[in-house]
Amino acid sequence: MTKIAVVALGGNALIQDGQKGTITEQFANTRMSLDGVIELLRQDFSVVITHGNGPQAGFELLKNEMCENEVPTLPLGVIDAETQGSIGYMISQSLTNRLKKEKIEKNVAVIITQVLVDPDDLSIKNPSKFVGKFYKEDEVPALLKKGWIVKHDIGRGYRRVVPSPEPKDIVEKDVIKDLLEKGYVVIASGGGGIPVYYDSKGNLEGLDAVIDKDKASALLAEQIGADEFYILTAVKRVCINFRKANEKELSELTLSEARKYFIEGQFPPGSMGPKIESMIRFVENTGKRALIGSVELGKDVVRGFSGTLIKRG
Repeated sequence: MTKIAVVALGGNALIQDGQKGTITEQFANTRMSLDGVIELLRQDFSVVITHGNGPQAGFELLKNEMCENEVPTLPLGVIDAETQGSIGYMISQSLTNRLKKEKIEKNVAVIITQVLVDPDDLSIKNPSKFVGKFYKEDEVPALLKKGWIVKHDIGRGYRRVVPSPEPKDIVEKDVIKDLLEKGYVVIASGGGGIPVYYDSKGNLEGLDAVIDKDKASALLAEQIGADEFYILTAVKRVCINFRKANEKELSELTLSEARKYFIEGQFPPGSMGPKIESMIRFVENTGKRALIGSVELGKDVVRGFSGTLIKRG
C-alpha cells in the first residue's frame, strides 16, 4: 500500500522576509519550496500539500478596507476561499511544470477545503488572532464602529482580532482520499481551511474566523491516514532556549520530551508553539512520524539529513 505524506508549507515558502510579496516573488518562492515534495514523490509517497495564507489574506483585508465605499466587503471565510484558490493555482502550476521537468507522471488537483469548527468554541467569545494591518490609537474608535474587535499588539500598534477556533473535521477529507487513490498530488486545506459549522437545520454555514494552518494540516494528516507529517518553514531545526546563550538545536525529540518543552514554554504561542502542538497531536493520535525543518532544505528534511523529528517514546 502506498504511503501518504502531508507537507505543510509555511514561513518563507511563499513570501520571504523583506519582500513586498509580488506575484513574481511568490511564484519564485513557490518553485523553490517544492524540492521536498519531489523527493517524497521519488520515494513513492502519495502527497498532500497544505499551505499558509497569512500575508495574502492580509492583502485582501486591506483591499476590502480601501475599497469599502466602492464595492461590498468580503467576510474572512470568502477571503480564505479566494486565497486557497490563488495560492493553490501558484503551487499547482509550479508543481505541474516541475513534474514535467523531472519526468514524474502525476496530475495535481486543488481542493477548496472547508473545516468544521464548534460555533461555541471559546475563542469566538474571546478573539485573539491578529489579522490585517496595524493602526494608531486614534484610529481605533472608527474601527470599533465597524463592529471589529481591536486589541493592542504589544510594541507594534493596534490590530483587528478574530476568533481562531479548533479544527474538528475536514469536510472534504473523503474527496482528498479518493484523489490520492487515483494517483493525484492534492493541494488542500490552505490557510487552515474555511471555518464552517452546522446550523440548526444541519446546513453548513461560514464563520468569520481563521483556523491555525498547522493544526488543520495535522488533523487532515490524521484523518486521511498519513504515514508522515512535514512542516516546512523558516527554521532549520527546533531549538530550546531560543536566542539565548545556551540555545540548543534538536535533531530529534521523543513525544514526552516535546510535551515537556511545550509545557515549559520553550515554544512561543505566536511562532513555534502551534507547530509543535500540531506535531505532538499527530504523533500522539497516530503513532507515526512528524518532522519540521527549513523549506529551503526540504529534500534534506525528507531524507533525514536536516530538520527535527518527533516520534513516539
